[in-house]
Amino acid sequence: TTDHGLRTTDYGPRITDYKMPSMKFTLGIESSCDETAAAVYGGNPPAFSEKIARQFDTHSPYGGVVPELASRCHLEAISFLVNEVCREAGVNLNDISLVAATAGPGLAGALIVGLTYGKSLAFALNKPFVAVNHIEAHMYAAGAESEIDFPFIALVVSGGHTLLVDVKDELSYFILGRTRDDAAGEAFDKGAKILGLPYPGGVSIEKTGMAGNASAYEFPRALKERKSLDFSFSGLKTSLLYFNKKNPDAVIADVCASYQQAIVDVLVRKSIAAAQKLNRKTIVLGGGVVANKKLREDINSAAKKKGIRVVLPSFNLCTDNARMIAYRGKILYEKRGEDDLKTDIFPMFTTKKNLTTNEHE
Repeated sequence: TTDHGLRTTDYGPRITDYKMPSMKFTLGIESSCDETAAAVYGGNPPAFSEKIARQFDTHSPYGGVVPELASRCHLEAISFLVNEVCREAGVNLNDISLVAATAGPGLAGALIVGLTYGKSLAFALNKPFVAVNHIEAHMYAAGAESEIDFPFIALVVSGGHTLLVDVKDELSYFILGRTRDDAAGEAFDKGAKILGLPYPGGVSIEKTGMAGNASAYEFPRALKERKSLDFSFSGLKTSLLYFNKKNPDAVIADVCASYQQAIVDVLVRKSIAAAQKLNRKTIVLGGGVVANKKLREDINSAAKKKGIRVVLPSFNLCTDNARMIAYRGKILYEKRGEDDLKTDIFPMFTTKKNLTTNEHE
């Protein structure tokens, strides 16, 4: 792809003349896709309280997320969740020092709900506001639980994105590789649909494949060449489609295990290759697919053989969540201040106002 490069966290207009209040509690709001989430982060030591409204039952009849339905669900849930999470955390809205909300990437209508609510709440409370990049939040999420030294390699694997990133510090990183077509999460979801398994597909394939033989069937691993750190899963999905038509009597558990292994092998191999290429001693994972047990096991095993540390976020920080938004928002505010309330959504990762400034050495 053509937009690999160094990125800094700059979403557009930002208030630079600010007075930093004592950071008691940060409220994080997430609404990028099919989960509405609100989290409070703070205290001594810092801890999370979170409430999530999931939309699995709403979208499962359609085999995937319906954007209009997702937006309506966010509208119905967001105010209730914010009030509930504050109650659970033992704080009221006036105790909130900072409001952070996801600005993108994601579904446009869904993003508008959360971002607008967050900005409106910050305005009403007269508190600073920070817009958070959902993918960056995944990238840095494990830092909320573990001490991680910079620089490190980040593997972000979610439903819509697969990225390998050289993370230099809290505000800058270099994209080493990304998917050229389907993301790993899409490969899981579309693969499950081909096999007639329920949504969400990643969970269905993992559960079904637990009783299977991962070596039973051979599925392709695209872009095997060592120099390429990009990903491609579209061909794998097509391979499964044709395989399923030609082998209707294949053992479903073996098919799921073999298909899953093909995805995991690529993710692990390229992550290790990136760390070795740049002499990084730490790989940090983030994104919903990181909840996959096979991926966690295989990357730990492969990295250990190379003397590389792997940092895995807890399951609560893997899938779309507001904890990572609150944590990332607090870091951004401390490093570069608040965002202007004119900040808008950016549905696509490549449209955020971060520009390539140099090439990696």
